[in-house]
Amino acid sequence: MTTLLDIDRAFSKTSSDLSMRAALDAMFADGVIAPWQRGEIVKGKVAVIRAMLQSPDSVAKLSWAPIRGGVSADGLHGFTFGYLAAEHPDGRLAHSKYMAYWVREPRGWRVAAWKRRPIGAAPLASEPQPPSLPRRLVKATAAGDRIARYYRSLVNAEAGFSSLAQRVGLSRAFTDLGTDDAVNMGADDPQFVVGAANIARTVAPVNGDQPATISWSADTAFVASSGDLGITFGVIRPKVPQDSSAPASGAAFFTIWRRASPSAPWRYIAE
Repeated sequence: MTTLLDIDRAFSKTSSDLSMRAALDAMFADGVIAPWQRGEIVKGKVAVIRAMLQSPDSVAKLSWAPIRGGVSADGLHGFTFGYLAAEHPDGRLAHSKYMAYWVREPRGWRVAAWKRRPIGAAPLASEPQPPSLPRRLVKATAAGDRIARYYRSLVNAEAGFSSLAQRVGLSRAFTDLGTDDAVNMGADDPQFVVGAANIARTVAPVNGDQPATISWSADTAFVASSGDLGITFGVIRPKVPQDSSAPASGAAFFTIWRRASPSAPWRYIAE
């Protein structure tokens, strides 16, 4: 059976002979979204590819290898993450971590959200990790009211995440709202950070038990019709008022969420 990891690998294999523009165009959904610099969330295939081509790797050939993935119970949403190499014309390799959120369209699986983070060195060899799978499969539904309810619950989960951090600190919030197999892209370290407790130490190495000095919310989201997998997009901003003459600061993000059932609480699984 073809898995989402197989689909991801197949796009990589095809992309090895393509320009970055052509490789991303083949893989991205028309409405793809990407967090970008200075708190910007870029929307739409043309805009996202234009932003990606600002990278020094725009002249390179891309190849990548996923190490883990997951799918929704309706089989229409999923995610993968792993390592990407950009081979420049002079043979130099630039390494990154990447994360992708996928939706299954009539033409097949396509990336609906994507981000990558450069890393300072080649990653260590990493075997594929166990997939994140639903307890059971369900029939996809087109019921708009049900999907709208799932959407609201997901947006509220992101807002609740921020509110919890204001009360108990980032460390406790990231520990309580994650899972043991949750992953974080981390900084420029070659490896992903795995486990809610480890992620909490990464995002809040000091003063993590103090009320957060940042806040955030979901500007938009995608959610599976089965209500068990979704992704939120937003901007993290400082709570301290800024000088009105200074450029606005913020960090765009996306968070992938999973829950055991539509009645269970959301927990972040990848970010």
